[in-house]
Amino acid sequence: MQARAAIRHSVASLLKRAGVSPRDAMEILGHSRISVTMEIYTHSDEETQREGLGRLGGTLFGDAGDDGRK
Repeated sequence: MQARAAIRHSVASLLKRAGVSPRDAMEILGHSRISVTMEIYTHSDEETQREGLGRLGGTLFGDAGDDGRK
């Protein structure tokens, strides 16, 4: 992977982790289609998945402060 592509991957993943909307990330990265941003430049990670499941549990079971970590 070339340095420029590696930087774009890192920036896209950091933007996602920081909670930046996919549309805004697309604009920041200069992509013409949101699918490029979402399918090529962002990646899922275990911590983000765990936090998402914690938020879902909070929504379903009323533990608004639970982020899924024990």
